[in-house]
Amino acid sequence: MREYKRIGKLHVAKVLHQFIEQEVMPGLDLEYEIFWNKFEQIIHELSPENKVLINERAVFQQQLNKWHQENRSYKQGDYKTFLEQIGYLEGRPDKVTIQTEKIDLEIAQQSGPQLVVPINNARFAVNAANARWGSLYDALYGSDAIPVTRTLQEGYDHKRGEAVITYAKAFLDKTLPLQHSSHKNVVSYRIVENKLIVELAEGGFDSLQEEALFIGFQGEMSNPSSLLFRHHGNGIELQFDRNHVVGASDSAGIKDIVLEAALTTIMDCEDSVTAVDAEDKVAVYRNWLGLMKGDLQATFQKGNKQLSRSLKQDRVFQTAEGGKTVLKGRSLMLIRNVGHLMGSDAILDEQGNDVPEGILDGVVTALIAKHDLLGHSPHKNSLQQSIYIVKPKMHGSKEVAFANTLFNRIEDVIDVPRYTIKIGVMDEERRTSLNLQACINEVKERIFFINTGFLDRTGDEIHTSMEAGAVVRKDAMKKTAWINAYEKANVQAGLKTGFQGTAQIGKGMWAMPDEMAALLRMKSEQLKAGASTAWVPSPTAATLHALHYHEVDVRQEQKRLLTEGQDYLDLLLQVPLASETYSFDQIEEELNNNAQSILGYVVRWIDQGIGCSKVLDMHNTALMEDRATLRISSQLLANWLHHGVCTKEQLEQSFSRMAKVVDEQNGDDPLYFPLSSKHSIAYQAALELVFEGVNQPNGYTEPILHKRRLEAKERFKSSTK
Repeated sequence: MREYKRIGKLHVAKVLHQFIEQEVMPGLDLEYEIFWNKFEQIIHELSPENKVLINERAVFQQQLNKWHQENRSYKQGDYKTFLEQIGYLEGRPDKVTIQTEKIDLEIAQQSGPQLVVPINNARFAVNAANARWGSLYDALYGSDAIPVTRTLQEGYDHKRGEAVITYAKAFLDKTLPLQHSSHKNVVSYRIVENKLIVELAEGGFDSLQEEALFIGFQGEMSNPSSLLFRHHGNGIELQFDRNHVVGASDSAGIKDIVLEAALTTIMDCEDSVTAVDAEDKVAVYRNWLGLMKGDLQATFQKGNKQLSRSLKQDRVFQTAEGGKTVLKGRSLMLIRNVGHLMGSDAILDEQGNDVPEGILDGVVTALIAKHDLLGHSPHKNSLQQSIYIVKPKMHGSKEVAFANTLFNRIEDVIDVPRYTIKIGVMDEERRTSLNLQACINEVKERIFFINTGFLDRTGDEIHTSMEAGAVVRKDAMKKTAWINAYEKANVQAGLKTGFQGTAQIGKGMWAMPDEMAALLRMKSEQLKAGASTAWVPSPTAATLHALHYHEVDVRQEQKRLLTEGQDYLDLLLQVPLASETYSFDQIEEELNNNAQSILGYVVRWIDQGIGCSKVLDMHNTALMEDRATLRISSQLLANWLHHGVCTKEQLEQSFSRMAKVVDEQNGDDPLYFPLSSKHSIAYQAALELVFEGVNQPNGYTEPILHKRRLEAKERFKSSTK
């Protein structure tokens, strides 16, 4: 039984109360009683409004269901008129220009990769923060970016090392070209009369085509240990050591090329974590506190060694003119709160109800971030004294306006100036996509980010149009008219409202963490589409994706796109219905594929509390799965069942068949509990997500996952007594 402490009219879980009182509040110059009094006022005044917004979602869904049931075939114009009449489709503001101030350079001026990591995993969080700079040599050597065509030697494989160096020198020739020669012909780099001069193997000297690309160095001018360059706004560092195993084999003694990689990182409290009770929430908040105070460490076992990691220091270079330049050693950290839907038992109101989890997250994560504003960390996060909160799963401008009101109130509670808290709006729900400019308008003084989320957006697309008919297969979604319009409309809305040079326009995750060659081939398209950042699943992926930002000048692409004037609304309203009758084999393949994906993810969520992980698909390809991927898979199967594309019996057979496959794939995990066991709570949760999918609010998976995870935790407690 959880213990609570009565504070005013609130009942605060003791574990949360002690954490805030003993770990968070010291040093924040806030009166303890005043803080809790204002927090209580926020809960009392905004919780009812939160409930109204959630109820409005349900009303819209009922209206949509009824309309589609009565209009099995319809004209697009009639559908659009209906959406306008019920207020689902809002009027577009005449002119919206964002006015956000005090935005850090990593967001406003630079373009680069963005990591997203579950903040309840301290090791992942520290690694992500430290992924601001990444070794290109390590990323190329240790991934399939350069194909492995033979068995590698143990230790350092010199032939593979040569392939890495060849690749890297070609990169240098493209980004830091010399006047007459190639970097592969250089035998030494030095600074002479404030300029970078290179000595060539064939004799003679050369220099950069663009001298301004050279920024600074470490070591001696005649024999630097590193050289720093800036290209397209991002750093490239050449590190030298002729005694190093790699440097000894390089003509110029280069031991590594280090790239500025993950400029920003989203520390995630939402889709990639499993925080279902007060204890879980405190674990999440404690890691965020460690990041904001700069003392978070991660200790872990690797082989026979115990290793510890902490946050990296800033990087200092001398300039050729005798000054110095300091570069941040860590990614700029953003915090993703949960959305408006769920409640949390970490605090109960005077009636004993869970408080809205989004309100709890907002207050506590902003309170913690004040430590950074006050300089309590040796590692400054925001040089502009801003707090960056990414807000997901909002439906339309009213919900965005509610978040703005909440942030206003939080700023008053923690005693910081208005608009200190910046908001990132996730464009991942249909009402937000259709009304994005109106949403931006509601937070134009604090918005720093918009981002497309294909998977959540697809899940909402399916659920919203559940009664319209059977949808296309999951892979076919990527080729539908609405998804292409969605990606383009998001960029267009950002550019038209003044995001260039002020805020980020982001795109979604690379979901195959082991497929780096494919990433290098494909992910640059997101930059050409106008994205100033795009999500990656690992530090290695961030380093390799950083190559694209040297290949593509995002600012020039955005200028080009600003001239385009297409209206994508009609395309966004095209429901992705199947136009063909699928064969038995096609149906079975789709059922198996989605059932396997659901089971592989849910079993770790429920039994082990892992909210984001690599899950093997039917072909044993590792895919990143989180609640967004779960939402689309479960909603698609729910849709097909609802419209008779498959039967309940077919689904049950598919889940039973795939449970055995997933059990085999996880056979080496000592903590794994088989899905094929009749006692598997995870298996029942997976079935429930599909069979009750039509009735889940907006198709979200959280209500079922939270309930079943709590059930599993109780069973575990009982078994260990």
